[in-house]
Amino acid sequence: MNKKDSRLVYSTETGRIKETDAPTHHYDGDGIVRIRRETSGRKGKGVTTITGFDLDAAALKTLAKQLKQKCSTGGTVKDGVIEIQGDHRDKLKIELEKLGHTVKLAGG
Repeated sequence: MNKKDSRLVYSTETGRIKETDAPTHHYDGDGIVRIRRETSGRKGKGVTTITGFDLDAAALKTLAKQLKQKCSTGGTVKDGVIEIQGDHRDKLKIELEKLGHTVKLAGG
């Protein structure tokens, strides 16, 4: 565990330390949403990654939830990248174009 991952939870002077509001991150994209299928580092399990959004963290998480529901699968948001379990590139491209994004299928 490095210093970046640690935080103060209790102090003998003041007692329990309450966590402040988490900082909001804004991920800058280039305006083109790229959808790609990845398997590296996932023990052969494929995921569809979506990058290039110009949204803040809360909006990105909301969009990820909509896309996961559309594909009926799980997924997550990590460092501004939406990961959807399985290969759903075609469904996601259609859905994101309906929402007004410029979409490119990246990779093979």
